[in-house]
Amino acid sequence: MEYEYVGYTVDRRVVKGRITADSEKSAGDALLRDGYQILNVKPITPFLTGVPSFMKPKVKPEDVVMFSRQLALLLESGVGIVQSLDLLRAQSVSKNFSAMLAKVVTDLRAGLPLSIALEKHPGAFSKMFCKIIAVGEQTGQLESVLRNLAGYSEQSTAAVRKVKQATTYPVVVLVLAILVAILMVTFILPPILAVFKNLGGNLPVITQILIWGISFATSYGIYIFIVIGLAGVVGYLYSRTPEGAYQKDALLLRLPVLGRLILLNTLSRICRSITLLFRSGLPLPDILTLTADSAGNKVIAKALMDVEQDIIKGEALASAMRKKLVFLPLMVEMIRVGEETGNLDSTLTVVSDSFEIEAADKLQTLLGLIEPAMTVAIGLVVGFLALSIFVPIYSTVSMVGGGG
Repeated sequence: MEYEYVGYTVDRRVVKGRITADSEKSAGDALLRDGYQILNVKPITPFLTGVPSFMKPKVKPEDVVMFSRQLALLLESGVGIVQSLDLLRAQSVSKNFSAMLAKVVTDLRAGLPLSIALEKHPGAFSKMFCKIIAVGEQTGQLESVLRNLAGYSEQSTAAVRKVKQATTYPVVVLVLAILVAILMVTFILPPILAVFKNLGGNLPVITQILIWGISFATSYGIYIFIVIGLAGVVGYLYSRTPEGAYQKDALLLRLPVLGRLILLNTLSRICRSITLLFRSGLPLPDILTLTADSAGNKVIAKALMDVEQDIIKGEALASAMRKKLVFLPLMVEMIRVGEETGNLDSTLTVVSDSFEIEAADKLQTLLGLIEPAMTVAIGLVVGFLALSIFVPIYSTVSMVGGGG
């Protein structure tokens, strides 16, 4: 059960917060052990219970970045781990993240290490994040590890944000164009075309094509929509299977322009992951396992696992990666140099920066292709509709004028 408390610290600073415990007494005892003097403890009765998980707000990557930086700062200032987490929980603006930290604090009070407590919340903390935290706990460098994790997470989040910002405008334009086309075909054009039919005579071919298209959509549109919807559901369910996910990711990598962009972004993230894990002191096989788990692409993840097996057999990282086409020559060559010079982390950082720059250029190229293509497509559709409507109107006016 969750309890709300008010207390003060040794330096007479008032603190408020929440704690999960079996009873009010257990909550008070736990707070006393953490160095708090308790003024009040009372149970919290939620207004609504049993909210479905899909309705709960998700933890944002920005919350994890801020959590890592602030926790590192508090630990460096000499604040205890439990008290630090309690303070971060109390000041978090995300209710979902605050509730998650409350559970982490409860687990810490029960004697679990921080890495194990965080592993219970994979929606916020990845396997790689928890593994690096475990290394920091074992080596006594938790503050440094947290700062490195914050920097890594921030760079990854920034890359994703750039892609979203760059693709927002084309997506909005496309959606608006589709909505306008649906409105015209459904509500605006049918009455106009009905007038043309009543006028009699031979309608232009372009107008007859439009009438046929609208009639077909009116008669069979619902069935087409159902078929497309079912195909989408089947495709989605298949993509959730191991084989389907692998095939989907393989297809994405083969797409023109977009495939190269996906590959560059994934490899850049992999280079940064390997750098972070390497600096944490993990052995190379463990590094590749964790990197594969967080790769985000099944094809590249499988390639990393194959590389791991070759390394276990005694092969060098660069020569093992050279066998896989998904690892670009620049990455393989720089890894070879890094292995020979003992600066693998530094060379991978250079590779990651290079891939991010190329990915940004590819993204701009892709957007440069999409925007003119959308403009041309929308212009063709508008021109077709305009001709379909105005040609018969002009013909009718000419006939009337000529008859007069």
